[in-house]
Amino acid sequence: MDIEKLRAFLLYCGREGYAHIPEGAMKKEQDGSTSITLEKENWKFHDNYFGGEPYGGREVVFYEGKPVWIMVYYGNVDVAVSDLGPVYGFLKKALALVPDDAPYRGPTKFLEDDFQYENKWSGSLEDFSGKEIIYLHGEKVYSARYGGGLVAQR
Repeated sequence: MDIEKLRAFLLYCGREGYAHIPEGAMKKEQDGSTSITLEKENWKFHDNYFGGEPYGGREVVFYEGKPVWIMVYYGNVDVAVSDLGPVYGFLKKALALVPDDAPYRGPTKFLEDDFQYENKWSGSLEDFSGKEIIYLHGEKVYSARYGGGLVAQR
């Protein structure tokens, strides 16, 4: 498996997955979770999460039918926020801006109106962890942690 092809596929999924879900890619599972599946050539992306507050999930990338990469994530909107829609709407915009060098979540910073998104990570595509935060009027209203890397390599 070519790591740069994995990166390119993750960028495609980051821009076409949760941020802009294609028709037919999302489905509700019997266990109450939601799945988003994208496929391109020999690659398959499967995002499975339990929504609500807080939320958690995992993304797995398969190459030629075998798992090669995983990311787990967990986050929530602050309990003081009564209307979740604007926060998650802004998060979708940030996630669509996934950076080329780190295709895990959104960019290091993104500003729009009164919202600010920050994302800090360490590591590489092979082994990484990070945290994203959303501020509204300078107050933290959302945070999530994530981590992952290559799997089943030997």
